[in-house]
Parts: sequence; C-alpha cells; structure tokens
Amino acid sequence: MTALRMLWMGLVLLGLLGFPQTLAQGEGHVSVQPNFQQDKFLGHWYSIALASNSTWFRDKKTGLFMCKAVLAPSTDGGLNLTSIFLRRNQCETKIMMLQPGKVPGQYNYRSPHSGNVQTISVVETNYDEYALLLSTGTKGMGQPFLMSTLYSRTQTIKDELKEKFTAFSHAHSLTEEDIVFLPQPDKCI
Repeated sequence: MTALRMLWMGLVLLGLLGFPQTLAQGEGHVSVQPNFQQDKFLGHWYSIALASNSTWFRDKKTGLFMCKAVLAPSTDGGLNLTSIFLRRNQCETKIMMLQPGKVPGQYNYRSPHSGNVQTISVVETNYDEYALLLSTGTKGMGQPFLMSTLYSRTQTIKDELKEKFTAFSHAHSLTEEDIVFLPQPDKCI
C-alpha cells in the first residue's frame, strides 16, 4: 500500500453534532456529516494527522509527511482527489476517483492494485477549517482496515482540533501508537 493511498484513505476527516446519518460498516457504525454539502467540501485541504490499525502504517508513520489534497467534483457525483506529497525526497502526485456512496458525504474507492474497496466517510466538517474522515474496509487477506484522518484548510491547526482528532481516533478503537500528527515537508505543498 503506498504512502499516498494511506494518506488519502485517511481523508483523509467524528460527528457528534446534530443527528448524524449512521451507516452499518461491518460490526460498527460510521456517522456521516448531517446535511453534507459536497460543493462546500471541494477545494484545497492539508492532511494534518492520521491514525490507523494497519501494521504497515505503524511501521512507516514516522516517515510520512503532510500532503496537499485537492478535491474536485466528478461527473458521476463523486470526487476526483489529487494528492501532492513528498516521497523519497521527490514531489509525487496521485489522482484517485472516489465514487459516490450510499449517502451524501460517503465515498468508495477501489484499489486498482488489490481490488479492495475502501469506504471513506466525511464524519464531521465545518468546511472552512477542518474535516474528520473515517476510512473502513479490508486489506490483504480480508483483514479489517480502519483509518481516521484530520484535514485542515491551513497547514497549522489549533490545539483543540488536535484533541478532537485524538478523541475521534480513540472513539474508533485506535490507540496513541496508531496516531501521528504529520510534519510539514520543506517542499511539495
């Protein structure tokens, strides 16, 4: 699994506001931002933090950096995600097509390499400052995959958002060792 794919699946953005729509995801439930407005979600974001139950992620997280993501609408009602990130001291770009999910604010991504499908839910966002995402699915030999992502419109965030992301991740059974706040690279974003 590439670093970019891990970063994106983390969208990379936990809804405790209002009465969120809830979707069954395996044995758990994922809340989606109430009254999600995709047009307000579009544009530039920065991946600020990630948390995952993936062994690969735990092994590689110290070498990951913040990336820039640009979200644009696709013709099928989904999203085109362009990510720009630092990898092996070079700037790389990856484009991912996210298909619309069951409700607004939910998207599906099928890996061209493994064929596995990840469900990415925008759980909470205020559109102008931050977004919390939760990605679920399987990897490898059907092992459950979970990743939470904190996106920000800016490269720096308030301490309250760091605390919110940590609580969000803990609420989905991710531990301190699963969480990383990504450092800013000196290029690519």
